[in-house]
Amino acid sequence: MSINASFWSKWRYRFKTMVRYRLMILTSAPIVLTLIALIGMTIYWSIHYTWQSALVDVSERLGVAENSIELIQEKQANHVQAFAHSYEFVKRYRDPVTELGDLQHWVSQQRHHYKLDFLRFHRVDNIESKFRFMDLTRRESFFDVLTTQELSELGDDLVKRAQTPILNSHQVEGRGLVSRTVIPIYNQTSDIIGFLDGGLLLNNSTNLVDAIRDLIYPTKQDSLRPVGTLTVFLDDLRVSTNVPLDSDDRLGRAIGTRVSDEVRQTVLVDGQEWVNLAFVYDAWYITAYKPLYDQYDNVIGMLYTGYLMWPFVTTYMTNLAEISVTTLVLLLLSSLLVYRGSRDLFIPIEHIHRVVKMIQLDKETRIGHLGLDENHELAQLAKQFDNMLDLLEQRKNELERAAGELESKVNDRTISLKEKTEQLELHIQLLNQTRDKLVVNEKLAALGELTAGIAHEINNPTAVILGNIELIQFELGDESQRVAEEIEAIHVQIDRIRNITRSLLQYSRHGGVQDEITWQHVNPIIEESITLVKTGAKKRDVVFHTELQAHHCVEINRHQLLQILVNLQINGIHAMQGKGELTITSEDWIDNGEVRGVVIHVQDQGCGIKPENLNRVFSPFFTTKRDGTGLGLSVSQSILSQSGGELTVESTLGQGSRFSIYLPERAHVELLVTNL
Repeated sequence: MSINASFWSKWRYRFKTMVRYRLMILTSAPIVLTLIALIGMTIYWSIHYTWQSALVDVSERLGVAENSIELIQEKQANHVQAFAHSYEFVKRYRDPVTELGDLQHWVSQQRHHYKLDFLRFHRVDNIESKFRFMDLTRRESFFDVLTTQELSELGDDLVKRAQTPILNSHQVEGRGLVSRTVIPIYNQTSDIIGFLDGGLLLNNSTNLVDAIRDLIYPTKQDSLRPVGTLTVFLDDLRVSTNVPLDSDDRLGRAIGTRVSDEVRQTVLVDGQEWVNLAFVYDAWYITAYKPLYDQYDNVIGMLYTGYLMWPFVTTYMTNLAEISVTTLVLLLLSSLLVYRGSRDLFIPIEHIHRVVKMIQLDKETRIGHLGLDENHELAQLAKQFDNMLDLLEQRKNELERAAGELESKVNDRTISLKEKTEQLELHIQLLNQTRDKLVVNEKLAALGELTAGIAHEINNPTAVILGNIELIQFELGDESQRVAEEIEAIHVQIDRIRNITRSLLQYSRHGGVQDEITWQHVNPIIEESITLVKTGAKKRDVVFHTELQAHHCVEINRHQLLQILVNLQINGIHAMQGKGELTITSEDWIDNGEVRGVVIHVQDQGCGIKPENLNRVFSPFFTTKRDGTGLGLSVSQSILSQSGGELTVESTLGQGSRFSIYLPERAHVELLVTNL
């Protein structure tokens, strides 16, 4: 209350003391009154005209919708007539050999060809049935309501298609609203032998109402009328509609809802059209309803079209707001002209006052020439004030220049220190990398000496085993065929032992892989490794899962890849303590849309690896197992690196680890030259 009193007292003071405000109010009053009267007249005229225009528009669109349905019924009648005069139909019903059941089944099958929902031939054997069907031929096409039994006689699927669940209740409307065409069929002597009954089922026919809606509302969006809706009613129940259940059409269509009581009384009971505002399901619509009649002129349903009221009102209010804003702008412009005219009397003083305010806001400006005589007191005051401002500006520029020079020197020193720091960090990083490589080389050297001795010691008993197996096979002679598979398995495993020892010897010589490198599919090698590991894991509760999706071949040493896979799988089983799921997958290695090779993943559900140990798992002699040697992963990594591949690991403590083998499509050229 005190704020309003202060505001009005302030303006009363200005009105009494300042001439320009009094002139502005006195000259603006007639303009304001005239504009207010103009706005009132515009609002009254626009409300009356716009509303009447909207009702006429929706009524015309309902007429177009009714004409569209009549055209559809006419097209339906033409299709039934065309079928009745078709050669195949005439031939079949005139053929005395044709059974009635076969004829009716064939006729029903032709409905899709003629774009009908049902098509049936009724043979009449008595006068009563003949007159009953003749009564249906008074109109070429008509609307009718059929019971569930009548629908089942016309088509097996019509009963299910006609069912319309009533919203917010447990009831289902089983009757069907159809558009029928019934025509008589004559024999050669022009006697009626039956009737052909065809038409469309309107229940749940969303394509039909959408097609008619698109016809009567051809534009997607109108400034005053958004996309309209169309509904076909059976009595007061919506059986086919595109009225949404909510404003953004997320819940579907309002099929199964009822019309308001007021509209039902006017259209269904009184048989009159309704063109007015109506509540449609959950919102107000500008609507038009028209009754639907059967062949006996009984009201059996309704046809509706309309569009939402709220977008119409919103657009209308927006237009009124635009008119109001335009009027206010004109009012402000006229007031501004009056104000400018009155202010010309006080331009010099107001100009000085404005410059002083701008200086207080730290904005650079000057009074300049006031259009007065040089000896005028205000002109002298303005000149002295501008000289004082020029002097202050000069001092301010000198201070800013000195501050800028100081800041530039500080920035130069900061950049120099930053460059020195980056160089120092780079040297430290290179030093750490060099130290790590020296440590790894020392371990690999020791590993080479150890593996060489192990390989020689394993080869001796392997040769003895091989010799004894060959001796046993020679002594058994033909009897050896009974254990041929076992002997062959021993030979295969001996070859595998030799390949492993040969790889160990080659690893210790720093000379690379000496075995043959060939083009291979990795999937068979993976399956072979799983077979070998399963043999040793039979007493363990381990489930193997495979997803072998790799399609490309790569250049690899088959035995060495088999050794690496077996090693990784056994490590996974040990990590799970012999219980869990072991997943082996393969896929094409694709980088930037280009196939580079193949990737193999071995994933377990074990204890995982601590984050601080992830960078050490490939180091020689590093192991967390009491009986481990720490050589498996190191040897595997070394073998892969010699052929251009790589072995990586990802692990989550307590959840498991995943080792990935990256195999390039072709081995390095340098490696192949060395092996040769």
